[in-house]
Formats: sequence, structure tokens, C-alpha cells
Amino acid sequence: MVKKTSKKQDVKEETKAAEQETQETVVNEESADNSVECEEKTDEPVVEEPVIDELALLKDKLTDANDKYLRLSAEYDNYRKRTLKEKMELMKTAGESIILSLLPVIDDFDRAMAHMDEAKDTEAVLEGMKLIHNKFKDFLSQKGVQEIEAKEKEFDTDLHEAVTKIPAPTEEMKGKVIDCIEKGYTLQEKVIRFSKVVVGE
Repeated sequence: MVKKTSKKQDVKEETKAAEQETQETVVNEESADNSVECEEKTDEPVVEEPVIDELALLKDKLTDANDKYLRLSAEYDNYRKRTLKEKMELMKTAGESIILSLLPVIDDFDRAMAHMDEAKDTEAVLEGMKLIHNKFKDFLSQKGVQEIEAKEKEFDTDLHEAVTKIPAPTEEMKGKVIDCIEKGYTLQEKVIRFSKVVVGE
């Protein structure tokens, strides 16, 4: 009887020992998991630091971009004001060179008019007027102004303005300019005044 009880006790003790080992294993695993979680938790702040640095860097870049934009905007505004002022000044003085070139022609006219009453030789006066006229035409030519040829030319709506139509004196003059009432001019090949003409029909 004593032997049987001791065997039962031995089995119970072994069972208890096995249960304790299982519990210790579970406890060890849980503690291991906790330590891993702790390690992971301790790693989290290290991950946040680069994010904060990147955010600060982006803020710096944004500040620099805003500064550049403000500087460029101010420079453009100054440039626009400066060019507008220069344009206004240019418009005021644009005709200055033309007027300066015309002054000698006006001087010639003044001299001719002063001597016209005293002059007895009309041919000399006429010659002087012709010289002034040629001088003025040369001046216009230098500035790119050209007279539009009209008389006895084919009527061209791009160059001529028909004031009236009359019967053509000959068959050849039909559709051509018979007479020019007012001369037309081009400036650098652009029509600035159309020739006013009489057209044969």
C-alpha cells in the first residue's frame, strides 16, 4: 500500500513540475515579447527625428522661394515703371530729329521770302524756290518717304483713292489714272497717304 501511494505522489509531483515548466516557458515568452515591444517602442523616437529635420528643411526652402519671388516681383515692377517712363519720354521727343532736319529748309524759305519783294529777276527767285523744293524732297527721301506714282498708271486700290471717274480720252486710258488731284506718299513702303486721283472709264 505504501508503494502505491508513493507512485501516485511521484506522478503528481511530475505533473506539477511539468505544469510549472510550461508556466515558466509562457512567462519567459511573454517577457521576451514585452522586451521586443519595449525595444520597438524605444526605436520610435529615432524614426521621428529625420521627419522633423525634413520638415524644417522644407520650411527653409519655402522661405527662400518666397524671398526670391518677392525680390523678382519688386525687380519686375521697377523694370515696368522704368520702361514706361522711357517710352513716355521717347514719345515726347520722337519728332525732335525730324524737326531739327526740317529747320534748314525753313531757314531757306525765310531767306527766299525776305528777298522776294526786293528781287527784280523772277527767274532767280524761281530757281531758288526750286532748290528749296528739291532740298525738302531729298530730306523726305532720307527719312524713307517716297511719292506714289499715279498719273497714267493702272488704278490700284492699294495706292490710289478715286475721287471721280470721267470718260477716258483714249481706249488705252480706260481703268488708268488720268489726273492726280493730291499726291500720295509711302513711309518705308507703307502707305501713309493715298493718292487722290481721277480715273478714266
